[in-house]
Amino acid sequence: MSGAAPLLIGASLGYVLILFAVAFVAERAARRGHGGWLRGPIVYTLSLSIYCTAWTFYGAVGYAARSGMEFVTIYLGPSLVMIGWWWGLRKLVRVARAQRVTSVADLISARFGKSNALALLVTIMAVIGITPYIALQLKSVSESFAIFTGAEASTSATGFWVALGLALFTLLFGTRNLNANERHDGIVIAIAVEAAVKLIALVAVGAFVVWSIGGGLGAMMDRIDASPLSTWEMDRSRWIGITMLAAAAFLCLPRMFQVLVVENDDERHIQVAAWAFPLYLMAMSLFVVPIAVMGLELLPAGSNPDLFVLTLPMSEGRTGLAVLAFLGGFSSATSMVIVATLALSTMVSNHVVMPIWLSAQTGGASQSGDVRNIVILARRLSVLGVIGLGYLYFRVSGGSAALAAIGLISFIGVAQFLPAMLGGLFWRGATRSGALAGLSVGFAVWIYCSFLPAFGPGAALPAAWFSEGPFGLVWLRPDALFGIAGIDPTVHAVLWSLGFNVLAFITVSLVTFPTPLERLQGAQFVNVFDTGRAAAGWQSSAATSEDLMIMAQRILGAREAQALFRDAARGQGLRGDVPEATPAFLETLERELAAAVGAATAHAMISQMSGGAAVSVEDLLAVADESAQMLEYSSQLEAKSAELSRTAAQLREANDKLTRLSAQKDAFLSQVSHELRTPMTSIRSFSEILRDEAGLTAVEKTRYASIIHTEAIRLTRLLDDLLDLSVLENGQVNLNMADGRLSEVLDHAIQTAEAAGTGALTIRRRRIDEGLPLTTDLDRLGQVFINLITNAQKYCSARDPVLEISVQEAPGGVEVHFADNGTPIPVQASRDIFEKFSRIDGSKGQGAGLGLAICREIMMRLGGNVRYAPDVSGNRFVVVLPEAAKMAAQ
Repeated sequence: MSGAAPLLIGASLGYVLILFAVAFVAERAARRGHGGWLRGPIVYTLSLSIYCTAWTFYGAVGYAARSGMEFVTIYLGPSLVMIGWWWGLRKLVRVARAQRVTSVADLISARFGKSNALALLVTIMAVIGITPYIALQLKSVSESFAIFTGAEASTSATGFWVALGLALFTLLFGTRNLNANERHDGIVIAIAVEAAVKLIALVAVGAFVVWSIGGGLGAMMDRIDASPLSTWEMDRSRWIGITMLAAAAFLCLPRMFQVLVVENDDERHIQVAAWAFPLYLMAMSLFVVPIAVMGLELLPAGSNPDLFVLTLPMSEGRTGLAVLAFLGGFSSATSMVIVATLALSTMVSNHVVMPIWLSAQTGGASQSGDVRNIVILARRLSVLGVIGLGYLYFRVSGGSAALAAIGLISFIGVAQFLPAMLGGLFWRGATRSGALAGLSVGFAVWIYCSFLPAFGPGAALPAAWFSEGPFGLVWLRPDALFGIAGIDPTVHAVLWSLGFNVLAFITVSLVTFPTPLERLQGAQFVNVFDTGRAAAGWQSSAATSEDLMIMAQRILGAREAQALFRDAARGQGLRGDVPEATPAFLETLERELAAAVGAATAHAMISQMSGGAAVSVEDLLAVADESAQMLEYSSQLEAKSAELSRTAAQLREANDKLTRLSAQKDAFLSQVSHELRTPMTSIRSFSEILRDEAGLTAVEKTRYASIIHTEAIRLTRLLDDLLDLSVLENGQVNLNMADGRLSEVLDHAIQTAEAAGTGALTIRRRRIDEGLPLTTDLDRLGQVFINLITNAQKYCSARDPVLEISVQEAPGGVEVHFADNGTPIPVQASRDIFEKFSRIDGSKGQGAGLGLAICREIMMRLGGNVRYAPDVSGNRFVVVLPEAAKMAAQ
């Protein structure tokens, strides 16, 4: 069949070009916003088919030929997960979206305090577990090509070119976007196409075997009954073990997590996949037994049953069908390698390369250099490295028997992630130390009992260890731990590795106490349907917004970072493009960076720049509410020590609060004393003059009496304001609700302010917008308007003072804007203008500084708000009125 080599090479190249074209069109459609069809539930379901690798496409038939119906367990595990646990998958997707998770390592790291040490361990485990599996895919394609063409000597060369092509495809369509949370539409649609190709190929070969070779369905059933496969015996422990193992691998394999969770665009798609994907698996397994039976019956003894799907059509001279079968196996292998490499490269970049780079930067996260380019380069080098490791393993193994069994061995390796994953989703008491202990112990047992023994006695482990145990300790034999022999090797490895993993995870979690960040992250994970957002953790920042902007630009790119900062500034009510470094903004920035470099690295970068992370008082109180659980986790001495520490922290917090209150009280008394003493001094002085000076003229008496009257009015106004503020702050105010119109309230306020005559001011209005009906306390609302107009009269420093009053619609209500053309209030002063006795240094006019404080209290009682909005041309105060029908006292 060597003459078939050009045909096979041409078909393979043509198929690859078609995949490139499909991926390219999908990428362009997505960028132009026309890719809605790419995000449908059918494409999502088909993308899950990467579970069916070449090991499944070819190996399921070989599995059936060797072990009968046991191959069903590989399909049964994922089907049970999709049908019976779709609600858990929905929770997993919701958590991943809220936490901006990019990989299974990122998920576990984010759950346990965003620990990069934990993410690094998971990454190392994943690379070790999946690299041989990638080698298995290269082996399957190379061997199928060699059998098809008869050029068995070209196996290594074929593997090299396949690895190179897959690396190129992944680089082109998998590492173009820095944001790992963004869907890789080109890759996803290519996988969906490959899913259809391998299903069509397997069904076509199966139909050919049943109806063309087997003589029809009835005759095929007779052949099955007469074959050795009909006499198989079920090993219940092995069936249960492999079914559970397949279910765990379906959740934990990096490639499955990528398509199942990261690439999910709508969690409702899981409901469709819950029944559609099991149907796909059923179709993939439908003809496995007939192909195995006919291969054993017709092909020469010693033929490789793993390749019956390919060799049966070849033996019957059906070259076209054989090419289709080859393309089906090629699709199974390539889709797995592409997505597994993409997932692993993201993990390696985020949790190995970036932490090393970050720790090497003496200047911190804002060190000069384009971090975005570093991250993308790290991902691309990681792709080449992972595929290179797979090819190296393929060459070194030489097609040994170790590769034939590596599928289940890899499943056991990645299944070690399951306890930490499920424990993190459903158990708030799980700790980082417990997860590290469980993963480390399970990983070590898997290496010792499954991974190394797969190479055979004397290869990776001394042959004597299998008979006498290490150092003569028989109970430590890798195939019979604790002297328990006779267990199937796969069941043995699953039992001990996962058993020790779970035991260590639970035990260490019970005896250790989670940090506040771990506990808060645990609450967000466990209660994700109640909260739906990432945990808060930043309390303050020592970094400036400009520093954060520099860092974000180097990671996200200038355009994306500037858009993020501009939107945040608008959300804070600022006019510029740079927001304040508030806790809420730091959370948003951390989530965006996490999508590019991973949650752990993003958290480290923000911590490095802001001087550390802290939790808010409310969060600490929430943690303290759960302190009773400590009695279950630690000894009595540790519990008392922790209680004393919390009490000391609370006392320090209370002392700080009392100190602030004392300072505010002193400032309050000082300001009140001053404001009362000034008019009282004037009243006393001029009344003494009137009393003691007998020679005063009538004009002088009138002038002095007028001063006394003016100061008495000023004193009365101050006392009224103090009484008003006290009543409002204590909630003792009685609101007189009435119907009216906004225009009438503004008219009265303007007339009252003008009658006071505190300064010349031109007022501009748009009466057409002021016809809004109101149901509120009209007098109190008018008092707010009067204070704002009076302030403009007093403090507007323009040569020709102008106040523009405008009414604007806003979400949830209506806003009344009072904008003057005076000098803008300094940024620092604007933060305190609504506090009692707050005055701006150097401002003209007199007053106690209570007007705006009263305005704020009144609007709070009316269910609205008043705020200061900086304006480049002056000052703008905004009164927010709730919807007319809802305006009532709170």
